Amino acid sequence: MDSYYKPQDLAKFEEIGKEAPDLAKKFFEYYQAVFAEGELTEREKSLIALAVAHTIQCPYCIDAYTQACLGKGSNLAEMTEAVHVATAIRGGASLIHGIQMRNVAEKLSL
Repeated sequence: MDSYYKPQDLAKFEEIGKEAPDLAKKFFEYYQAVFAEGELTEREKSLIALAVAHTIQCPYCIDAYTQACLGKGSNLAEMTEAVHVATAIRGGASLIHGIQMRNVAEKLSL
């Protein structure tokens, strides 16, 4: 096996509802509503999704939203910048937890 993740599995996403069709229907309706044009454009929503996909490290989502971003007119520079935004937020979130470490260390050092 070359990879644990198989790109062809992305096309099988809807199969997840075979054993729970009512729940899957609700999820997919919600999903479609979330990504419909609203206060944010579909293009903007795809860029957000791409950034989040990198944060949660989902290769299927990265593939899907790379394709979605390109299909909605984003370019590689915009997509890369979105990934850097996600990286900065994720990095900052890791660093701020350093305060928790410092608080515990200071408490135990008393």
